Amino acid sequence: MATPAPKAIVTGGAQGIGRAIVERLLDDGRHVFMLDADTAALDTAAGRLAGRGRLTAVACDVADEAAVAAAVATVAQTDGPLTALVANAGIMVRKRVTELSLAEWRRVLDVNLTSAFLLARACAPLMQRDGGAMVTIASTRAHMSEPHTESYSASKGGLLALTHALAVSLGPRVRVNCVSPDWIDVSAWRADPDAVPDALSAEDHAQHPAGRVGRPEDVADMVAWLLSEQSGFVTGAEFVIDGGMTRKMIYAE
Repeated sequence: MATPAPKAIVTGGAQGIGRAIVERLLDDGRHVFMLDADTAALDTAAGRLAGRGRLTAVACDVADEAAVAAAVATVAQTDGPLTALVANAGIMVRKRVTELSLAEWRRVLDVNLTSAFLLARACAPLMQRDGGAMVTIASTRAHMSEPHTESYSASKGGLLALTHALAVSLGPRVRVNCVSPDWIDVSAWRADPDAVPDALSAEDHAQHPAGRVGRPEDVADMVAWLLSEQSGFVTGAEFVIDGGMTRKMIYAE
């Protein structure tokens, strides 16, 4: 009798960085539960990935406590150990702080930050039993900002702190790390099959010390490593994926 594949949960998995992570974990032989609130994008992604591996698409608003509990219950009822959780779901509201409503502030923090807490809390008993790793997807905006991104930056900074707190609380059975991307070109990974990839200029690429804008696969590769046994001595850490931009000194001309 075949051993059931290890299970992984990826939130916001229907497009962008999330879908790249889903694809990579399918290729690694995991049974991936792809959670997303956008049911149309979820159906599109599931169709594109048919035959790629064992995939279960779950419609879920990860900011909703009951919805998260139901989704994790679905995962628990499926054969195989739950050994991986990737809290990737995120939204942004870009508004002047004087115009940002409390409801908008709360929605961004609920989707980006509170969802990671809800998922970690729900998954912890299963993962502490079986052993595994969690990865949160934050952003370099936890360290630096553009104007009018208060709710987004606050949520990503919170993810960094939540990550190391969970690493201490859930170790040694569960490791928890954070990946903070910068400019990742997700235009070819949109849910719309007719979407045209963004036209990036030579200057866009050249401003990065690495010589190019990031790709979703760059993040997926790091996440896969953090979920693997190869990173068994790594927990509570943040990994910045930015092509060197946060280390580059920039002066106005």
